[in-house]
Amino acid sequence: MKMLFDFFPILLFFIAFKTYDIYVATITAIVATFVQVILFWLKYRRFEKMHVITLVLISVFGGISIYLQDPLYIKLKTTLLEWIFAIVFIGSQYIGKKSIVERMMGNAMTAPDDVWKKLNYAWAGFFTLVGFINLYIVYNFDTETWVNFKTFGLLGLTITFIIIQGVFMAKYVIQDDDDNEDAKKEAE
Repeated sequence: MKMLFDFFPILLFFIAFKTYDIYVATITAIVATFVQVILFWLKYRRFEKMHVITLVLISVFGGISIYLQDPLYIKLKTTLLEWIFAIVFIGSQYIGKKSIVERMMGNAMTAPDDVWKKLNYAWAGFFTLVGFINLYIVYNFDTETWVNFKTFGLLGLTITFIIIQGVFMAKYVIQDDDDNEDAKKEAE
């Protein structure tokens, strides 16, 4: 459900682009992201950092695109956001006791520190690579291709990376005692 909630501004952006144009889609994405931030706050009485960063970036870069009537700036927002995530993941290695990956997944699995580091750097590398892929598409393809990539390509790349990560991390997943008992009974 959270992934759907996180994805809905992108989906509305896509629908508005297909129905109208990049500028209406940009305004739609700004409004949808603002609504997303408010709804999250109303439900949890706190702000999700990723939502707020996205809102600021889409408002600034989207606003520039609308003002200048140049879609380049909204397209570059994607790269900037991915690279900010990469910097945050790398920075988390040096700030605090746990990296971001360990904070997010530490309750579901235990792994040696070097595994958490590798996984954290893998995510940073993934975000960096996706930022470069976005730039390649921005400068080598039309706006419609970029919108399709942003909507479906980024999602596909992320899901593929998560699956690869899952295979790598599967041996570290913590199983409940009930699951262990069921596995023992099946083995007998």
